[in-house]
Amino acid sequence: MALDHIRHWIFDLDNTLYRADAQFFSQIDRKMTEYIATYLKIDTVSARALQKQYLVDYGTSLSGLMAVHNMDPAEFLDFVHDVDVSMLSPNPLLREHIKKLPGHKYIFTNGSRGHAKNIASHLDLYDLFDGSFAIEDADYVPKPHPAPFEVFCARFHIDPKTAIMFEDGVRNLKVPKEMGMATVLIHSDQDWSAEPKAVRPAGKDSQAPWVDYITDDLAGWLGTYLHPRK
Repeated sequence: MALDHIRHWIFDLDNTLYRADAQFFSQIDRKMTEYIATYLKIDTVSARALQKQYLVDYGTSLSGLMAVHNMDPAEFLDFVHDVDVSMLSPNPLLREHIKKLPGHKYIFTNGSRGHAKNIASHLDLYDLFDGSFAIEDADYVPKPHPAPFEVFCARFHIDPKTAIMFEDGVRNLKVPKEMGMATVLIHSDQDWSAEPKAVRPAGKDSQAPWVDYITDDLAGWLGTYLHPRK
């Protein structure tokens, strides 16, 4: 790996710092449907269809609800992120490898600040990061839009040419690659066929030209970087 220039390590949170096939994020997904149905007073089938359409059109379901329905995001975020974290297990090897990375480490999530702290703390990783950047920090403009990446880099004084981004969502890697970052797509065996095609996380055979590396084992990938075979 020709990554000796990397001094800023940027990690998405959900389905990246833990495996997507842990089925954890499905809790959040269901709670978004429930909230939308209650908020808009519609049935759950219609709510789910709207949830996914807003995800495609706006980057997150939350952004669509704010844009179209003028919804206050705070209650939504509190509700959908009130989840059971017990199904997630800390990975000591991942902690060891992130701790040893040269330079600075960050979380960059479309989730809330509280969610980032809750999940990363449960995974025994939060204390390793130099900063956490959540949807509130981006004024609720989500990845994959360019604006949050620009705000993120400005806040933490990051030269994108010295940074690498780890993400499970392939469309969220396009902008960082265009900015000059190296990119790593995290995939899993999770079945995403029920998701709209435009927002499905890409699998191991992704041909996206803005993806530099693909792995289903974040800890293993970082270990190979830290301890390359001679």
